[in-house]
Amino acid sequence: MKKMSKEDFFSLFKNQSYVAQLKEIPQKFNVVHNEETKTSEITIYGVIGTSWWSDSFSASDMDNALNEAGNNDVTVRLNSPGGDAFMGIAIYNRLRRHNGKVTIFVDGWACSAASVIAMAADELVMGLGSMLMIHEASNIVWGTKSDMRKEASVLDELEEGIIDIYMTKANVSREEIRQNVDAETWYSAKKALEVGFANKVEGSSKDDPSNEAEQPGAEEFSNEQKSQILNELKNVLNPNDPAPVQSKRNRVFF
Repeated sequence: MKKMSKEDFFSLFKNQSYVAQLKEIPQKFNVVHNEETKTSEITIYGVIGTSWWSDSFSASDMDNALNEAGNNDVTVRLNSPGGDAFMGIAIYNRLRRHNGKVTIFVDGWACSAASVIAMAADELVMGLGSMLMIHEASNIVWGTKSDMRKEASVLDELEEGIIDIYMTKANVSREEIRQNVDAETWYSAKKALEVGFANKVEGSSKDDPSNEAEQPGAEEFSNEQKSQILNELKNVLNPNDPAPVQSKRNRVFF
C-alpha cells in the first residue's frame, strides 16, 4: 500500500480550521532518565507511527525508552495530532504494562491516536488550554466493493477496541462515547476532567469553583463571609473603571 503523505494525513480531520495548526506541531521524541530520583521523562511531540513519513516515532521507540527506565516512575509530555491507530494502541498497552507510575501531561493537543496514548496514564493532567480529540478511524482503500466492505468491517472492530480503551477512564455511557467518536469531538481541559478522561487540570485558577475543594481553608468561610469579602474588594476598585467585558470564543463545529 502506498504510504500516506503528510498532506493526506491532515486532510482526514473533519474540522479543517485546525489543519494548519496541527502541521506546525514540532516533531520530537526525547527521553531523560534521572537515577537519583528514579524517574524518567519522555517527550512525545508530533506524529505517531513510522509508516506516515520519516520524521515520526514508533512503539519500538517507546519500548526502548521504558526498558531503559526500568521501574522508574515515568512522566510523559504529550502534544500530538495522532497518526497510526495501531501504533497508538501498542504504545498505550506498553505504557499500561510499565511497573512504575505513569503520569501523562497533555501540553497542547492529544488528538486521535494520541488520545488513546493519553488513556494509559495512571494520572492524566491536562494543561491549561490543552485539548483532547476523539474521532473515527480512517484509511485509504483502493479496490473492489468487497475490499471496501472488508475495510469498513476492520474499522468497525478497531473502533470498538478504541472505545474499550476510552471506557477504562470515562464516567459516561459507552453509547455517548461512541456518538462522540462518530461526531469527532474536541474536549477542553475542563471537559476532559468532567467526563473522567483526565484527573487534573494543571495550573487551574484558584478562583475556579471546580477546584474549591482543593483550596486549603475554603470550607472555613460561610456564604455570608464570602459575600462580605467580595463587597470589600469591589469598594477598592475605581467606580469609573469600565466593567470588564468577557471575551467570546468562536464555536467549533464538527
